[in-house]
Amino acid sequence: MYRRGVERESFDQVPEFLQAAAHPVRWRLIGELATSDRNVRELTERVCQPQNLVSYHLGRLRKARLITGRRSSADGRDTYYRLDLARCGALLAATGGALHPALRLAAPQAPAAPAVQGGARVLFLCTGNSSRSQMAEAFLRHRSGTTVHAYSAGSHPKPVHPHATAVMAEYGIDLTGARPKHLDTYAGETFSQVITLCDRIREVCPEFGGRPPYAHWSIPDPARDPDGYPAFQRVAAELSDRVGFLLHTLAIPISLEEP
Repeated sequence: MYRRGVERESFDQVPEFLQAAAHPVRWRLIGELATSDRNVRELTERVCQPQNLVSYHLGRLRKARLITGRRSSADGRDTYYRLDLARCGALLAATGGALHPALRLAAPQAPAAPAVQGGARVLFLCTGNSSRSQMAEAFLRHRSGTTVHAYSAGSHPKPVHPHATAVMAEYGIDLTGARPKHLDTYAGETFSQVITLCDRIREVCPEFGGRPPYAHWSIPDPARDPDGYPAFQRVAAELSDRVGFLLHTLAIPISLEEP
């Protein structure tokens, strides 16, 4: 017997991702946040929409838990928004299955590392080069092998924090030989991408040769967190997740042209 009621029931509810992302403005906001954290002013300029409308749609995306907001450590009046790519992946997988069982996908817990451009150079910057940027550099070097050259530096370098060394050891990565470096160390060098990890250095980040793309990851300084070592563990987990997605932005484009 044809069970029309059962079939209709599966289409009565629009998949969660489509409800959140289908609006053109929200889709553009998601695209802007896919590679870099941004504040409302930047998003307003990039999507060419008034600030009140952008704020409204950011609120919808926050309610759907597709993005999170974090107060700037440089200017407490500012909020940086971050896209949760892992949640997007899970919801996209569910969206396919809602349309047809054949389109149901398994959302991976962590994206597999793709082949990346040989010789790609990535520079991570934070204020002290004592934890966040050192950890990001170590994660990228560890995940990419010899295909990516990862570097880090700070505007006011200070010794590598022992908690940073300890937490990276939990991931099987040895940070004992890491040394802080001033960002002037890399003046005049060219990079494939420059990533700022703290809001303060983003405000003073210099220009590097080759006009590389810049991205911002708004991550609080774990050394300032009264929670102590668990704060370093949270930062390490976030950096591990972000570096996993970063590898895909460095992947070699696949040509569809006939040889």
